[in-house]
Amino acid sequence: MIEVQHLSKFYGSVAAIQDVSFEVKQGEILGFLGPNGAGKTTTMRILTCYMPATRGTARVAGYDVFRSPLEVRRRVGYLPENFPLYTDLTVRDFLDFVGHVKGLNRRVRRDQIAKTMSLCGVREVADRIIGHLSKGYRQRVGVAQALLNDPEVLILDEPTTGLDPKQIIETRELIRSLGGERTIILCTHILPEVSMTCSRVVIINKGRVVAQDTPENLTRQIQKGATIALEVDGPPEAVTHRLSEVPGVKAVRQDGKAGQGIYYVDSEQDQDVRRDLAQAVCATGWGLLGLRPVSLSLEEVFVQLVTEEETGDA
Repeated sequence: MIEVQHLSKFYGSVAAIQDVSFEVKQGEILGFLGPNGAGKTTTMRILTCYMPATRGTARVAGYDVFRSPLEVRRRVGYLPENFPLYTDLTVRDFLDFVGHVKGLNRRVRRDQIAKTMSLCGVREVADRIIGHLSKGYRQRVGVAQALLNDPEVLILDEPTTGLDPKQIIETRELIRSLGGERTIILCTHILPEVSMTCSRVVIINKGRVVAQDTPENLTRQIQKGATIALEVDGPPEAVTHRLSEVPGVKAVRQDGKAGQGIYYVDSEQDQDVRRDLAQAVCATGWGLLGLRPVSLSLEEVFVQLVTEEETGDA
């Protein structure tokens, strides 16, 4: 559905993005993740035909963004980070104006306005002035305008910025409900949004793609082994020594911050040592109060990838 190959954008001698390549399958929700200034918005502006690239190619729904920009725009709904709303209009009038700009005839416009207002949860405020709405409702109006032309592709740039926790949850649920039928790129620097919403992640830093895969696969690649957390009621030094003797265990460390009795055991990736660890603890008569696998969070994966790239550049 979206194909990006070796995309670069230069402002004079300064590179906003360099050699960016990725694909998004039909119906997929892709998280486009990076710190502020990484090149996320520049990439989205190129995909939505807002600006040209310096080099490379990009195709959306089978159309080249440089050669067929009008065809691309007909198939894309875009919510930029700072979307300009006409705050003196009602929600219904604003959507009617946007529909007119997008070339929808009166009947189609009326039907699409009703459909998107219902889908985005703004029907109850349809006749209220946008300037009187909360930030959460304004963001929903922004999503509604992006959906008016019933696009195949939806690009959302920082859709939860400035929202309170309740509004963030509501927006996240809305985005998830839009997946499947539409291909979605969620462009953000907020890691929980990606891990809770997206099936695959592209991480960009300093204008370059540093990783792309599912969050689970990225975690496995970075972690390079399995980690088990145990809570054991026993003498710390003896517990550490006994756990380290279990075959397949590479390292044992006690978590002083979590309190006495919490141990993290590192083992080989392809070796499940949970049963042997439990037997080792119980055989000594100590109390095994908890045992669970530990995975890196997407935030930890992101920090490690970005840190590794910056270390390599130094």
